[in-house]
Amino acid sequence: MMLKQVEERLQNYQPRRVDAQLPEAAVLIPITNASEPELVFTRRATHMNTHSGEVAFPGGKRDPSDRDLIHTALRESYEEVALPPETVRIIGQTGSVISRFGLEVTPIVGIIEADTPLRANMAELDRIFKVPLSYFLEKENLSFNHWKMRNQDYMMPSFYYGEYLIWGLTAVMLVEFLNITLDTDIPLNAPHFSSQHIKRQA
Repeated sequence: MMLKQVEERLQNYQPRRVDAQLPEAAVLIPITNASEPELVFTRRATHMNTHSGEVAFPGGKRDPSDRDLIHTALRESYEEVALPPETVRIIGQTGSVISRFGLEVTPIVGIIEADTPLRANMAELDRIFKVPLSYFLEKENLSFNHWKMRNQDYMMPSFYYGEYLIWGLTAVMLVEFLNITLDTDIPLNAPHFSSQHIKRQA
């Protein structure tokens, strides 16, 4: 029932574009079709130059040879977690957001089989883990952190799941996905909706 609602909401959603002049990237928000659906996350390896140790959805920068951003998300997911593109059923996307490195990132949402084997590319990741979608619907699992940027205050959402902290850009994309599809109504006044949110201006 939960997956059916997610799919119906995304079919009727018109995604936001933030700034088409920025380099593009895409991530996949993978949802398992288990009786209790789960979201798949990764944790970046500590030796990476950017985003080291951070929780993220699989994804990355668009290559010139990519047909579109769906292709980018699927290609990167295969490279990072060995998820075969043909096993993903794309059901929609949410609005693009701006990373602190000046990329316009588009989240692509796809459903995968619950028993799909995944394998971390240890050159980029040190962990793959899943979180029940229902976990994010419990208010006690949500917290907010104060963030000040360019003389403006933000309260940024985050979630702790065991040893993992889901925060930053990943939390912004996650919360917008939850608000669109599952009526969570989580406050989201994030700088990631503006092209001013880039590293050289932070």
